[in-house]
Amino acid sequence: MRVYEALARAFAREGTSAVFGMLGDANMYWMNALDDLGVEQYEVRHEGAGLAMADGFARLAGEPGVCTTTSGPGCAQLATTMLVASRARTPLVAFCGEVAWGDDEAVQWLDQQRFAEAIEAAFVRVTAADTAYKAVQRAFYLARLESRPVMLSAPMDVQQEIVDDDEEYVPSHALLRTPPAYPNPERLKEAAEIVASSERPVIVVGRGAMRAGAGDAVRRLASRIGALIATTLMAKNWLNDAEFHAGISGLYATRSAIELFQEADCVIGVGASLNRYTTEHGLLYPNARVVHLDSRPNVVMGDGRLADCFVHTDARLGVEALDRLLEERSVTAVGYHTPEVKEKLASAFDDPARFDLEPGTVDPREACRVIDSIVPPEIGLVLGGGQQICFSTMLFNRGRSWLLANQHFGCIGQGLTTAIGALVAKGKRPAFLVEGDAGFLMHLAEFETAVRYRLPLLVVVMNDEALGAEYQKSVAKGLKAELARIPTPDLGAVARAMGGAGALARTIDEVRDATAAFVAQPRPTIIDVRISRQVISIPYRRLWFGQDA
Repeated sequence: MRVYEALARAFAREGTSAVFGMLGDANMYWMNALDDLGVEQYEVRHEGAGLAMADGFARLAGEPGVCTTTSGPGCAQLATTMLVASRARTPLVAFCGEVAWGDDEAVQWLDQQRFAEAIEAAFVRVTAADTAYKAVQRAFYLARLESRPVMLSAPMDVQQEIVDDDEEYVPSHALLRTPPAYPNPERLKEAAEIVASSERPVIVVGRGAMRAGAGDAVRRLASRIGALIATTLMAKNWLNDAEFHAGISGLYATRSAIELFQEADCVIGVGASLNRYTTEHGLLYPNARVVHLDSRPNVVMGDGRLADCFVHTDARLGVEALDRLLEERSVTAVGYHTPEVKEKLASAFDDPARFDLEPGTVDPREACRVIDSIVPPEIGLVLGGGQQICFSTMLFNRGRSWLLANQHFGCIGQGLTTAIGALVAKGKRPAFLVEGDAGFLMHLAEFETAVRYRLPLLVVVMNDEALGAEYQKSVAKGLKAELARIPTPDLGAVARAMGGAGALARTIDEVRDATAAFVAQPRPTIIDVRISRQVISIPYRRLWFGQDA
């Protein structure tokens, strides 16, 4: 058996079901071997797009995503998206072919180890035939254990060596049998004391709480102590059918939620990092003591402080144990659970601000509400990046089967590609993406990938024909806003030219009709929604114009 065959066999034993990437000299034998093993492969138009698809896949599947590139330039294309995956703490393995071992004069030579270090990826190299299995096992072990991207580099000459095929591959998950962390009883008592003495508690839940299945436990605890439930951006809309759900904690919070948060005397973070964005640099909860339950040990909060009580625990187990302890002490409280607070939350997402719209454009706030009401909850949502995300993040509030947000590394252009990976992870069931025109056009070619694989993906392009963030900042700073304007073609027509469906929407009725058409017949679709540049989102009003209404 050749080394490339052994490597393919090892990936399959790790449970790899989908690989995203481009064929090249240095990975083509491996990809052929994977195909022989029945592993589904998605040929993309850009290597960085393949990595982003693996990122979206991993974040929805709960298993490491896998992408592949050839040597040198193929590998170098991963830079931005690898940093995104690193900041997102996404477990994935990038199989990167490499020129022949030691041939630093080859035209595609790249010091791939140094490159991996620069883009925050762990690095493993297949140095000899008898290390093939060990290299794959270590790559997946690091990806799973440290929840991070790993670059597995395989020199072309080593891939062609002969290896003994009698050895049994042991997958990395067989080495990871760590039981969930149970809370320390003494720390739990400290937490219970703080919570019992509070009158206005807020529970902030994050991805850790979602992954641990802590939803029911959080609801019970909130009911017991009269707590508001809020989420991090990455857990947006989770549990939002709860009666006293306040939405996102952070810049995307509503004005009503911010006012309520500032009254809090206790914050209970559950599987949430409580970073600078979630707490608005500590300003959201100025008088609150913090109880932090997290499976990662001793997490420092975004303002540089440690929590008043940190409990290292699985999110579900920790909340359940805290709730039992409070029940034993007969602790109950009204807290925020009053008719006044309920009424305040009911109108929290209303935005009375009025703007004059340019002819042939729609108000992005109204477009978001219409699309959210038409697309049924079983269809998952992906939020892209850029200025337009301020509207969709605050206004797409319907509970959905799943949601994926892209705000890591502050870059645009990740929406379409992560959406494709997420859709594959969810069994190719319909999904929709809300993205800006600049970010979408960065990877327009990958819409053809969605068409080629017949993926039922709706792409809603909130198109202000500009670099929206830079346009609004230029207006605020008195700079030449016209420099940020970039006209675009009819993207609905582009979609049709690529073999998908598409529409140009300049009125709310056209937005409504095009959205309903996708719901009736899910297929690769682009709706080019022309939005007004005059409408400024609430977060941008706060950041750049000193307004909050």
